[in-house]
Amino acid sequence: MLFRLSPRRRRNCSAVSCVAVVLLILVFKLVIEGTPNIRWPFKVSCEWSANVYGRQSRGQNQFYEALIDDDSSIVVPRLGEGGVPVILEGEELLKAEASMKKEALNLYLSDRISLTRNLVDPRNPLCKKVEYDQDLPTASVIVIFTNEGWSTLLRTVHSVLNRSPERFLKEVILVDDFSDREELGEKLEYYVRSRFTEKVQLLRMSERSGLVRTRLAGAKVATGDVLVFLDSHCEVTEKWLKPLLQRVKDNPTSIAMPIIDWIDNRTFEYRFKKDIITVVGFNWSGYMLWVYLASRHLPSPIAPAKSPAMAGGLFAIGRDYFWHIGSYDEGMNVWGGENLEMSFRVWQCGGSLEVIPCSRVGHVFRSWRPYDSPGGRNTYSINTMRMAEVWMDDYKRFIYLRHPEWIGADYRDISERLAFRKARNCKSFKWYLHNVYPSKFILDENVRAHGSVSNSRLCLDTLQRENFKSQYVLGVYLCNVLAKGSQYFSLSNSGELRREYVCAEIQGAPEEGQPFPVTMYPCHGQGGNQEWTLTDSGQVRNTKSGLCLDAEGLKSDDSAVVAKCSDDTPTQEWVWENYCPPDSS
Repeated sequence: MLFRLSPRRRRNCSAVSCVAVVLLILVFKLVIEGTPNIRWPFKVSCEWSANVYGRQSRGQNQFYEALIDDDSSIVVPRLGEGGVPVILEGEELLKAEASMKKEALNLYLSDRISLTRNLVDPRNPLCKKVEYDQDLPTASVIVIFTNEGWSTLLRTVHSVLNRSPERFLKEVILVDDFSDREELGEKLEYYVRSRFTEKVQLLRMSERSGLVRTRLAGAKVATGDVLVFLDSHCEVTEKWLKPLLQRVKDNPTSIAMPIIDWIDNRTFEYRFKKDIITVVGFNWSGYMLWVYLASRHLPSPIAPAKSPAMAGGLFAIGRDYFWHIGSYDEGMNVWGGENLEMSFRVWQCGGSLEVIPCSRVGHVFRSWRPYDSPGGRNTYSINTMRMAEVWMDDYKRFIYLRHPEWIGADYRDISERLAFRKARNCKSFKWYLHNVYPSKFILDENVRAHGSVSNSRLCLDTLQRENFKSQYVLGVYLCNVLAKGSQYFSLSNSGELRREYVCAEIQGAPEEGQPFPVTMYPCHGQGGNQEWTLTDSGQVRNTKSGLCLDAEGLKSDDSAVVAKCSDDTPTQEWVWENYCPPDSS
């Protein structure tokens, strides 16, 4: 449920008594502020019971003015200007580390950087020559948050207001997903009333509702032609809005996304890649991933680039099309999976996802989520299962391969979403893979063999070394059906012994007669040290080195090795779980 600007808590104090207390404290503050080494330590909260606040002048609530002045007093002039990194030392570093442990970002530093800092212009110079229509659609910018840091939230709003054409910015809608931080209560309400124009609205959910329902609440009250969703720890850059609005106008069934640049969560450095366009893909575990395209290989470095998926937090979509294409799956809870669900749904039902290179937005990427799901539920698993069951057809098998513990789990009723897909005559996931994401490696298609690779009781295994690593040493482990995900390999038709993104290779020059480790490295598709053959006797031979996988002397949890190939050697005879005919696809 949604309500507007109502107080988070109520206390039994009249407006008169609250004003009296505040005035007394302010007088005391004036006395002690002139005394050296005495800090203002007091915090008072008197909250009125009105459900709706009208806009007030700055001088009508001195209590909140004093709090806001305190915030301003710790801002260091020019700190972090231009997006340069800020390196803290000594006691400040210790305070920053404590902030990182609580917030997953350096809020201590953020509070000391101006809410209106300048940033470099990261756009391609060609963007400055682009002219946009004078009759672009209007935008409703929707920012949802739960217990977001004061400064990161407000810096997001200030950047939108300062860097968006007023004539096209219809409104900024802040939706609070039941935060319980004191400063996000009436202090925030006062700041919105006294510091922003009426373009900025603050709405509050009456209970913890999660990303999907909170965004839907904002979308339902939006009046702009285009909905622009942003996360609550962003900074938009120069001329960011017009390119998105132009693309939505030109292609109403497109979701337009900015290039998302990286704001370092420790130093607040604004990082961006020159001559690189970042689109989004996904892995078979159900997570999004970044795909980097060199702009020199594209027809134009500033033209819209098709993206197989979306990160989820930052995008623009026509308001009418948002509802027509199914908005969000309201059966999803809190967080996780909603971005891929929307990605597959839009593509399969006739729309498209595009990255617009002339629109760039910085985003603070946290190292972990600093808030829990209500009741401790694993909402990512439920949401991802719903996405897979509705949109991925038989390819959902790979989701369950990576998450065997989900098999048979309850993902709740999906009949409404299945009915939506049928009514829209949406295409198959196979169509999506072949037409939208043809570079996506499918573990059991266009391969010679796939599944577990065993020698006696040992199987090839990632040994959990794969998580978030681009390179690791391959291992062996006792064959175990419960380890299916980490023991699943493919031998592609091009001779790659591989996982989803990494391929086995021999690095360096092995010493004569000595076993040599096998390294998993990002697949390059060039053969060479990543090319393997499967012999009739079961040997898995590296073409370049002429060495074979060998289990001699290995025990569970050891690294896999290659050795000199030798016929009739049992430790070099590997059995694949599944073999495919030569013409299999």
